Amino acid sequence: MDKAAIIDKVVQHKKQLNLKIQLKERTEKFTNLIFYTLFDIDTSVEGSLDKLETEFSYLAKLARWDDCMSPTLAWKSYLKKMPALLELLKLDAEAVINCDPAAKSIEEVYLAYPGFYAIAIYRLAHELCKEGFPLVPRLMTEYAHQKTGVDINPGATIGKSFFIDHATGVVIGETAIIKDNVKIYQGVTLGGHYVAKHLQQTKRHPTIENNVTIYANATILGGQTVIGENTTIGGNAWITKSIPANSKVYHTPNNTIKTNSDVA
Repeated sequence: MDKAAIIDKVVQHKKQLNLKIQLKERTEKFTNLIFYTLFDIDTSVEGSLDKLETEFSYLAKLARWDDCMSPTLAWKSYLKKMPALLELLKLDAEAVINCDPAAKSIEEVYLAYPGFYAIAIYRLAHELCKEGFPLVPRLMTEYAHQKTGVDINPGATIGKSFFIDHATGVVIGETAIIKDNVKIYQGVTLGGHYVAKHLQQTKRHPTIENNVTIYANATILGGQTVIGENTTIGGNAWITKSIPANSKVYHTPNNTIKTNSDVA
């Protein structure tokens, strides 16, 4: 196959996909600018909001967002939600201070906690999802996933004062519902029993009620699985059925310890 034929094959493949990699890169820029606008003391809010509106319109064009609401109206609707989002994020940051003895200040939480960053980007993306703009929110949370190791689908529903400790390896599926004052640790998965395309419109991921703590590497699966309020799920637990309120669930490992005398 000569060079001209190779070029033609590559061009035809690209046309079939119709990808604009620039959309991913511009979404990352948009995400950073929102975060700086909301939290960085040296970033002008007024000036940044104008830049964000311009970026939002450009992203809508790149994503070929064809909806009854214009990007301008969608942006105005989204902007009105910012004060409420800030209040939610303040509660998330306070949850870190209240739950983690290693947290020395609120500034440390905003700057150094990957769990907080992942939650912040999730909340910003989730509201865009509710505006009917699906692709850019997915790219926003994937950007946070790359930076933190936390994978929260923007379609998930998460209540107040949410805390992810240590963060790395956390997975929260699209139809998961997490209520208020929930605390989870690294490696936790809130997933589906299995993956099948025909389940796209069904609730595939669990519901976590108020005041639940889920320790490291626990796996909770299934759209009908409900973890009752005030429950503690121990590390490495594997759960596929509902747990009543006020429960404690533990995985009991079968450890074998050999001493030097045993080996001899």
